Amino acid sequence: MDRRDFLADLTKLAALCAVVPNDWRVERRLRLADDPFSLGVASGDPTPTGAVLWTRLAPRPLDPDGGMLTAKAAVDWEVAEDERFAKVVQKGRATAAIELGYSVHVDVTGLQPDRWYWYRFRSGVDTSPVGMLRTTPAAGAVSPLAFAFMSCQKYDDGFFTAYGHLAREAQLDLAVHLGDYIYEGPSGPSAVRAHAGGEIRTLDDYRRRYAQYKGDPLLQAAHARCPWLVTWDDHEVDNNYAGSVGENEWESEEQMRARRAAGYQAWWEHQPVRVPRARSWADLTITRTANWGALARFWVLDTRQYRDDQACGDRIQPFGCGTHLDPSRTLLGATQERWLVDGLGASESRWQVLANQVMLAPQDASPGPEVTTSMDQWSGYPVARDRLLAAIAERAPNRTVAITGDIHTNWVNELRRGFLRPDQPVVAAEFVGTSITSDGDGRDVPAERWDAMRRENPHVQWYQTRRGYVHCRVEADAWHTDYRTVPYVRQPDAPVTTASRWRLERGRPGIVRA
Repeated sequence: MDRRDFLADLTKLAALCAVVPNDWRVERRLRLADDPFSLGVASGDPTPTGAVLWTRLAPRPLDPDGGMLTAKAAVDWEVAEDERFAKVVQKGRATAAIELGYSVHVDVTGLQPDRWYWYRFRSGVDTSPVGMLRTTPAAGAVSPLAFAFMSCQKYDDGFFTAYGHLAREAQLDLAVHLGDYIYEGPSGPSAVRAHAGGEIRTLDDYRRRYAQYKGDPLLQAAHARCPWLVTWDDHEVDNNYAGSVGENEWESEEQMRARRAAGYQAWWEHQPVRVPRARSWADLTITRTANWGALARFWVLDTRQYRDDQACGDRIQPFGCGTHLDPSRTLLGATQERWLVDGLGASESRWQVLANQVMLAPQDASPGPEVTTSMDQWSGYPVARDRLLAAIAERAPNRTVAITGDIHTNWVNELRRGFLRPDQPVVAAEFVGTSITSDGDGRDVPAERWDAMRRENPHVQWYQTRRGYVHCRVEADAWHTDYRTVPYVRQPDAPVTTASRWRLERGRPGIVRA
């Protein structure tokens, strides 16, 4: 360590000692001259009077404990009405502790509805980047909403270019992440930028993987741009896991519960979520609602933790195989399904939005009379799917929109009252978003492939395989959706274009091109 670094470390150590009266655990490799806010900042789960503010202290993100030197550290936070913090309206102090990975979750209240704020953190002499926070409209207000949704950001498959474009969107009040925020596996020889380490299973493993993803500057910019709603899918724990059943046959239920606990805790430590901690991290409940005044209610779902194991060994299988049509099989679990169905009937919001991980509409993957379908999606639980669609038809018809991730491709689907019987009426819409990077660059869809897809799946209005995100503008009686895509992700700095535009009218079935 040279003299300048040594003096900088002494200054920061003295400042931290002044505000944190704890014993220090000194590690020789730590240099306090490193930025403790290397993972950025975020806000989430907004309300009319506040939101959750997040950061995590990690001066050396890939080191054990993020390279922190002490068991606890004080973190000051501020919320202001202006970017220069001339008018601070809320402030306080939080503690970043080793037990929770030095993460900080501040549930700010006392703000005004339907307006923008700026926030930042301080620890010792270091100041974080500045983030933007938007409170939601007051209850009863029907104010327009502009939001984006996205999923599936496999770090080693490409650059997070789409996030750079999202952060620059002129109209953006909210972002919704639908899962696969990280990927748990090792990197192969064709990786664009390699994962640190092999397949992850322990809490330290998951923390390190999140730290690697969170260090991406474009992801940080998107988080700082506006508040987020976040849920998880499978890769936050293990590919295509179901409840306590993992992908690896050799992993027991006890091993999977331990792995799930590690994955769930690390997810909580790295997301701006208002989710109460559970007695067991393996049983963390993340289902919740978020209102945008009286315009829209978001139903944040969990389609992993409570589902029955996939039928017929998972993957694409013949329709009706094994236990596929067993009416007792569930994707949401009985408690979550009842919560959703009852809530849809009681909600007075103009639009009901299902923040949903896996595709609701079925996809027949085989030409001709044979029907094959994915056992990991809602089509693998067809009785439960049709039960939900029937409830939508009765309680919130043609004012319900499912936003979906997982599948690494773009889809526009009309949802019918049921798909087990033909000629059922359209009762809802589904917009499926592609990945940020997963599966690499993507490709154009040949006309003959699209024609074959539409013949087997007439409810599908559009299909495309490029990367990007989906931007939605919601009004009292109209919904506009733009698919924003980039031509490549294996190289940086790709341009963004709008691949297609769609429109819904509240109370009227069907989706039309805009």
